[in-house]
Amino acid sequence: MFLILYFFIYILKNIIFLKGDFLDMDLTGEEIEELKSETEDHFWPHGRLAGQVSPLKSIKFVNNAKGVWVGDVEGNKWLDVLSGLWLKNVGYGRDEIVEAVYAQMKDITFSPISTVSPVTVKLAAKIASLSPDKESRVYFVSGGSEAVETALKMAKNYHVNYGNPSKWKIISRKGSYHGSTQACMSLGGAVASATYNFGPPMPGNIHISQPNGCSGNGDCNLECAYELDKVIEHEGASTVAAFIGEPISAAAGIYIPHPEYWPTIREICDKHNVLLICDEVITGFGRTGKMFATEHWNIKPDIYTIAKGLTSGYLPIGAAVASKKVADAFIGNEDLAFKHLITFGGNPASSAAGLANIKIIETENIVDNSAKMGDYLFEKLQSLYNHDIVGDIRGGNGLIAAVELMKNKDTKEKFPKEIGLVSKLEGLMSENQLLGRAADIIPIAPPLCINKEEVDYLVNRLDIIIGQLAKML
Repeated sequence: MFLILYFFIYILKNIIFLKGDFLDMDLTGEEIEELKSETEDHFWPHGRLAGQVSPLKSIKFVNNAKGVWVGDVEGNKWLDVLSGLWLKNVGYGRDEIVEAVYAQMKDITFSPISTVSPVTVKLAAKIASLSPDKESRVYFVSGGSEAVETALKMAKNYHVNYGNPSKWKIISRKGSYHGSTQACMSLGGAVASATYNFGPPMPGNIHISQPNGCSGNGDCNLECAYELDKVIEHEGASTVAAFIGEPISAAAGIYIPHPEYWPTIREICDKHNVLLICDEVITGFGRTGKMFATEHWNIKPDIYTIAKGLTSGYLPIGAAVASKKVADAFIGNEDLAFKHLITFGGNPASSAAGLANIKIIETENIVDNSAKMGDYLFEKLQSLYNHDIVGDIRGGNGLIAAVELMKNKDTKEKFPKEIGLVSKLEGLMSENQLLGRAADIIPIAPPLCINKEEVDYLVNRLDIIIGQLAKML
């Protein structure tokens, strides 16, 4: 009887939550048609055909959200499986952040040249206090791509300032994604076809393997880490400025590295006077169950990059955070200055959003919730192995996980492109009230404020989706 009552309350709660809060924000059919028309004529969605809005499942006109849920103009609602784009760490609808931004914009909205707003300085100090190196300096930019671009220039400039201008090459990992500018796109080649659309990649970028082979297995020989040592020696240590990698690479499949991988990478970089840049744009601010993912391996990067989770996407911001070792190279005469400028870097309103966001993370123990719900999510996902097409499930470090679909899990054979796996999955996810990405690897990274009931809902829907997909295939 108790279980029946609990189930009834749970279903009723979700029905109310899925529809009731959103009905007053619907648009009329005429207004929706006008939106479609304007989109087809003037809007260019990222990564899609210009004006692509039909069928409607291609683009949803969303206009309201709360917690882990996003609603559209027709009153539909989805659980956000991917935190917007790996960034809605504290969830949607946080009035505290909105109010902090409003108060700051009433004060001052932009710091003129040669000035800085107090809120920007306070955010820099707060970030430094959370950093592996408490004496770090924070160079603010507008977003993740600019943060990585800044880190690359900073690393090269660092070596110039110490009299080593020949150290300008960058080593990264195949399949990584570090941003969409020309230099960032050249790093990992995660979107390989894009390099052909925009001409050749930037020179001086060398790619090594991802740590995808062992994921912590005891028989790992760490060859993927030692490859860095071999490549540096092959290129010549006198020519290599830095190595960059994501602590856990989302683009490369969300494999958790072997416990000794990152300590080994750190030792190799120190051996060759190569700076270690960790791209924490996705993994920072609690995503992996730690404030920063490098804490899992107790390593200190020379530079790390942040963006998305810094404001949980409420306003654009990013930063390259330099250790004292790196920042000190830019202190002295004017010739040592870092001649680099980003117009909206450290914008006062964005900085206010960052401070308010971090306050929520700390006061509501968001990082701890990420660790606990990440363990719970990973445990619940194991049930998906019941489907023959589920070949691997990865996760266990906070709220970042992946379900990999395979045609044959024994041989690891992938589904051929011609079956249209992506379009099938996108349609099934939309029908089952999940919002996110889907291909042969389904990434799972919901807002860090998610609770157990919502995790259950997410996994239950994935179970239905994969079952429906298996029948279609």
